Amino acid sequence: MKFSRQTTLRSRVTLTGVGVHSGAPVTLVLGPADTNSGFVFIRTGLDGPDREVRAAASAVTATAFATVLGDRDGAVVSTAEHVLAALRGMGIDNATIEVDGPEIPIMDGSAAPFVAAIDRAGIVQQSAPRRYIEVLKPVQVEFGQSFGELRPYAAGFRAEVEIDFAHPMIGRQAFNLDLDPDSFRRDIARARTFGCMKDVAKLWGAGYALGASFDNSVVFDDDRLLSTEGLRYADECARHKVLDVIGDLALAGLPLVGLYRSVRGGHKLNHAVLTALMADRHAWRVVEAELEPARRVRTAAEVVGGILGGGIVAPAFAPDVS
Repeated sequence: MKFSRQTTLRSRVTLTGVGVHSGAPVTLVLGPADTNSGFVFIRTGLDGPDREVRAAASAVTATAFATVLGDRDGAVVSTAEHVLAALRGMGIDNATIEVDGPEIPIMDGSAAPFVAAIDRAGIVQQSAPRRYIEVLKPVQVEFGQSFGELRPYAAGFRAEVEIDFAHPMIGRQAFNLDLDPDSFRRDIARARTFGCMKDVAKLWGAGYALGASFDNSVVFDDDRLLSTEGLRYADECARHKVLDVIGDLALAGLPLVGLYRSVRGGHKLNHAVLTALMADRHAWRVVEAELEPARRVRTAAEVVGGILGGGIVAPAFAPDVS
C-alpha cells in the first residue's frame, strides 16, 4: 500500500446557497476534525441544541430524491451526497460539516463548488495511518432492471456505472473511473444533477425541488436540452451518477478498496449494496496503510489520494465499522 496518513482540512471554510427541495437559503461550513472521526454533520440553527450525525450507512433515513441522514429523532440533513463525494474524492478522511438548514446547499448541482472550498481551506496530513475497507468477496443487489455490486479490486477504488434513460438526449451512457483526487477533479466534480422538465413540474406540485433551476440542474424537455450552458461533458449524466456513487459509498465510513458496478442505479441501489456489504462480516476487512514521515499538504491538488500500490496491506481490526 502506498504510505499514507489520514487527512483533514487545514481551516474552516464557508459556502452559502439554497436547498434544492426547500428553496430556502442555507449556510454550510466545512471544518477540521480529529483522526478517526470520519465525516460528521452538525445541524445548527435549531430551537434546541445542535444535532450531530456521523456519515454512516446506518444513518440513512431516506433515498427517494436524495440521500438523507438522521437518527432516532428523525432527519438531520438531506442531499448529503455531493459534499460527501467532494470530501472523499479529494482524499479527505476527517471533517465536520456544519449546516444551518435541513439540506446541503445544491450550489450549481455538482461537487465543483465544494472542491473549490476544499482548495481554499487546504489539506493537512495527520498523525494516524489512513484506514480502508477492503472488499474481500462480491456482494450483489438487484431491484427489477437495476443491478449493483461491490467486488474485490486491488488497485484502489473503481466505479463502473451504466445508465439507460428513455430520452433521446440521454439514452444509454457508461462511465468508468479509478478514483484519485486528480481524476475526481478533472472527470467527475463538475458533472451536474439532471432531470426532465415534466418530472420537475411533478416535483414542484408535490412540494419538492422548489430550489431547482437552470442554474443548478441540467434540464431536458421531451427532445432537447433546455439549460443555456449546455453540457459540460457529452456524457455528463453518467458522470454525475458516478459522483453520486462516490458520495453514497462515502457512508462506508472509510475509503473503499474495491470495484463498484451499477446498471440503472441510484441512491437507493447504492445504499442497498453498501448495506449488504456491511452486513456480511466475511465480505470485508479494515486495513491500515504503513506510515511515511508526516508532511503538510497546502492545497487539495497536492494530496496523494490513498491509491493502493505495492507494499504490505496490514489488517487493522475486525470489521466493526458501520
